[in-house]
Amino acid sequence: MSRGLKEIEWKEFNIVDILNKAQNSKAYHSDDLTSEKVGIPYITRTNLNNGLFDIVKYSDKLKTNPANTISLGAENATYFTQPYEYITGNKMYYYQAEGLSLNVLKFITICLNKSLKGSGFGYGLGLTGTRSDKRKFMLPVNSKGEPDYEFMEEYIKERETKLKQRYKKDVTNRVINLQHQFNKNKKWGEFKIKDIFPIMIPGKSKGLNHLEQVHSNGVPYLGATNRNNGVLCFVKKEGNEKLIQQGNCIAFIRNGEGSMGYSIYKAEDFIATSDITLGYNDKINKYSGMFITTIADRVRGKYSFNYKRSDTRLKKEILSLPINSNGEPDYEFMENYMKYLEQKKILQYLDYIGE
Repeated sequence: MSRGLKEIEWKEFNIVDILNKAQNSKAYHSDDLTSEKVGIPYITRTNLNNGLFDIVKYSDKLKTNPANTISLGAENATYFTQPYEYITGNKMYYYQAEGLSLNVLKFITICLNKSLKGSGFGYGLGLTGTRSDKRKFMLPVNSKGEPDYEFMEEYIKERETKLKQRYKKDVTNRVINLQHQFNKNKKWGEFKIKDIFPIMIPGKSKGLNHLEQVHSNGVPYLGATNRNNGVLCFVKKEGNEKLIQQGNCIAFIRNGEGSMGYSIYKAEDFIATSDITLGYNDKINKYSGMFITTIADRVRGKYSFNYKRSDTRLKKEILSLPINSNGEPDYEFMENYMKYLEQKKILQYLDYIGE
C-alpha cells in the first residue's frame, strides 16, 4: 500500500449514508442459554472480546442476526464487527451494508468507535439505535469524494498480514528458545504419587441429585469422566460454597466406566464427585500439571471393575518423572517442555493455514 492514513483525504458521512438503519436485536437472557464448545456466539453489552460473552447451543428457535454485520451495545456504546451469525443480550442493535466486505466493515467499525471519543455516550446515556443513526463519522474518500472502499480493504488486509507475520515470528523464537533448554540425556526418577502430592483429598459431592444445574455463571461439576476436561455440567454456586474445592490440582479418577485410571489437571475451582481424589502440590502449575497427567494416564489399563482404583492403591502408584541435580522432580523442565509443545503446535497450525 503506497498511502497511509495521513496521506489520504477524509470526509464526514452520516452513518445511514453508508449502512442500513440500526435494527433491533432480539434479546436473550444468559440463564436461558446453554454453553457449548461449538455453537453460536452470544454477544452482550461489553466492550471486551468483540462483545462475546459466551458460545451457546444453537437452536432453530433462536432468531439470529446475520453474519458480516456491525453490532452495537447501547449502554457500553461500542461497535463491533461480527463475522458470524450471532444472538445478543438486552439493548443491542446491529447494522448491515449490502456489498461491503468484512474487511471494509472492520475499517468502518474502527472509524465509528473513534467518532465516539468524548461523545458522552455510555452507561447513563445509552447509544440507542435511533441516536446512533443520527451520528456522523469520518471515512477516507477517493478522487470523486466517495468512500474509498478499495483503500479500506487493502489497509485492513495489510495490517492483519503484518500482525500475523509478527505473531509467527514471536512463536518461532519461543520454540527455538525453549528447545535449547532440553537435554537429550535428561535423567528420570520414580516417585510414588503420595510423595508428589502431600495433600490428597476426595471430592465432596455425593452426586448431582442434590445440586441445581445452571446454564451460566455456575461452578464446574467434576465427574468420573475424562471428557470435556472432567466437567459434566455447571451447578449453582449459592448455597454450595462448602462443596467447592480449590483449583490448581490434579484430579485422579478412581471410578467410572471407561474413565477409571485417568487424571485431569484443573486450574479453576470446582465441585467434584467423591469418585475422584484431588492431589495438591504448590510446585505445579498448568503446564507441569498437564505433563504429570500425561505420565499418570499410562496406568489406566491396570484397573477394571474387578480391580478398583482405591485410594490406597492410588497413593502407591509410581510416576516416572524427569529429575534435577538433587534427584527431585524437575518441575521447571516439565513446564518448559509443555510450553514447547504448545508453541510448536501453534506454529504447525500457522504453517498449515499459510500464515
